[in-house]
Amino acid sequence: MAFGRRNEEEIKTEETKIWCCTAEDCKGWVRDNFKSEEDPLCPLCQSEMESSTKVLQVVDNPHPSTK
Repeated sequence: MAFGRRNEEEIKTEETKIWCCTAEDCKGWVRDNFKSEEDPLCPLCQSEMESSTKVLQVVDNPHPSTK
């Protein structure tokens, strides 16, 4: 008998396009498919953001305005 083991699905990850804050003291970032503008501002400090990639859990955004 195994304790603490449930029938959990494996977490799927992939390299994902993100936007990172350019401010030195801010760690803000947002997934590309969740951004609200073509060139987004940081939601935490309102600084400019730059495009990057990160290996993240796969999350779909069903909102129609992001497609």
